[in-house]
Amino acid sequence: MMKQLHAVGSDPALVNVSTEAPSRFDGVRTLQQSRIHTLLIGSCLLLTACSAPVGVTRIDAQRVHRQLTSSVVSSGELSGPTEIILRRHDLVEKFWDTPESAIAELHEDIEKDDLDPGEAYALSELSYYHAEQTEDQRYYFAAAAYAYAFLFPEDEKRLVDRIDPRVRVACDIYNMAIARAFASQDGDHVDLRGGDFALPFGTLTVTFDERELVWGKRKLLDFVPSAELEVHGLRNRYRRGGIGAPLAARTEALDPNQPLADFMGPNIRVPSTAVLEFKPPVLGQPHLRAKLDLYTETEADSVTLNGQKVPLEAEPSAALATALAESRFWEFELQGLLGKLFKVTRDSRLVTRTPHRRGRIPVVFVHGTGSSPGRWADMVNDLDSDSEISKRFEFWFFMYDSGNPIAYSSMILRQSLTQAVKELDPKGTDSCLLDMIVIGHSQGGLLTKMTAIHSGDKFWENVSSRPFEETDLSDKTRGILQEALFIDPLPFVKRVIFVATPHRGSYLAGPQIIRRLAERLITLPGDVLELSAEIVRVNDSSDKLLGLERIPTSIDNMSPGNPFIKTLSSISVAPEVKAHSIIPVETDGELDLGNDGVVEYSSAHIEGVESELVVHSNHSCQANPHTVGEVWRILRLHAEEATCAARP
Repeated sequence: MMKQLHAVGSDPALVNVSTEAPSRFDGVRTLQQSRIHTLLIGSCLLLTACSAPVGVTRIDAQRVHRQLTSSVVSSGELSGPTEIILRRHDLVEKFWDTPESAIAELHEDIEKDDLDPGEAYALSELSYYHAEQTEDQRYYFAAAAYAYAFLFPEDEKRLVDRIDPRVRVACDIYNMAIARAFASQDGDHVDLRGGDFALPFGTLTVTFDERELVWGKRKLLDFVPSAELEVHGLRNRYRRGGIGAPLAARTEALDPNQPLADFMGPNIRVPSTAVLEFKPPVLGQPHLRAKLDLYTETEADSVTLNGQKVPLEAEPSAALATALAESRFWEFELQGLLGKLFKVTRDSRLVTRTPHRRGRIPVVFVHGTGSSPGRWADMVNDLDSDSEISKRFEFWFFMYDSGNPIAYSSMILRQSLTQAVKELDPKGTDSCLLDMIVIGHSQGGLLTKMTAIHSGDKFWENVSSRPFEETDLSDKTRGILQEALFIDPLPFVKRVIFVATPHRGSYLAGPQIIRRLAERLITLPGDVLELSAEIVRVNDSSDKLLGLERIPTSIDNMSPGNPFIKTLSSISVAPEVKAHSIIPVETDGELDLGNDGVVEYSSAHIEGVESELVVHSNHSCQANPHTVGEVWRILRLHAEEATCAARP
């Protein structure tokens, strides 16, 4: 029997030592083994020659781009430049095992040596990554500090080229780190405050002047981080890239007992930006100092940091969507039409998104039947994204119960605009308030027209054959009828825009069953009901006062053939007011026979306008890109022709 011995430390399957004498087959076996070894060595060399340690594989360009641009803020993974820094400092394994130790070691390395901008960038991303994993507030503050040192170095020679892709990522890290660092306890809001905060390598003292929370006669509060919001319902989301944490702020009156004359809606959200400005030196010391500043979109669109002027990050679409989500516009829509059904009444009023600013021309949006200001959201969102439009105009909205008589609603509109101009500019020194544009959709277009006509006594002739002065009415009723039926153009309205407006009535309002149903469900205001009762009381056989036993609703008014709509259609827009029409038509074929599902083209078309645009759309065309584009064109034209001077 052959006795086997195993070499120590060797695989017994590979190393065999025999104590027996060599056999006659040993020479053959040795030759075979030699050939096998030669083949193995040759194969290894061949494989090595075919598979080089460095090479490339062709893949699609999008995949390569994702690999090159991936970062902690886009994918939750570290970027390539940061991984390079970890490898250069031999910290890859340490970071994944003990990230705090790796970050601290890299921090110490940059304190010993000259700061490499790439190291400051890596520290910002590593700190943000670790903060996201642990929710350790210290590392959010550290991420903001490192990103600031990378973006705004004390030594100009360390300034990275502005097209370097790391710059945009560093801005995002800085912006998001601020929002997370100052997050409220529940994490839903941002709590802007000063104080001393811990850092991984020391402390940070932040100063914040709470007077920055004052916005006109209002206080900003309840800040929502806009970058953490997903927007629904708006066609477009606009974001202005820059520096700072974009926020959506709610407002409240500084003095709740003092009425405000700014006409702002109760649920408006103000786009604002928080900036944490670090005092030099940012790195190389255990204690840092910084100043927290707050900017609103109406105040500034840029900031200067360490001598560099940079734009402020802004998320206007997110702020608008937040305000609309918190508003009661949507429930107002049917309640504002069918008051009896919901057992509520709504006050008509003018609302704005911001206090009036001198040098801005008001554009007043008037919604249609069963609608609300929220239906203008897409148009306002698109228009506001144009810096030239936003610097020249401001947007107002008129809310009203759309079941009320049109003459009554238009009277409230004219009163509201007149009051706003008077209260916002009591001395009459802001000429931009006198260059106003009013734009109305559907029934709102009829209200709009009644800001720009000379009616004389044409409406009264539909009511009574007796001269108005000779009618036996109370002073209150006489005053309402005087304002509602005897109309002159508002002197400050210079241009009107009609959108899907039934100038000759809507065929949907024609059937008697619709009008009778509306009569049962629409709640008229108290003063209108009093007026109706008085008219019925004084009516007699010798006078055709109203010719009705009740005040008509807006549905009655818009019925083709109704005396009111026939009279209004017979009156042209005053020659001193420029008018434009936007008419949706969703049907194919001959234009004169077309309609939008609610209003026929032949009803929406009027002569004497500066322009008429027909868009392929249904009745609700406010968000149609062609409608928005036409309004944009008209505003640009108005800005060029306006007599008032623009202000910065």
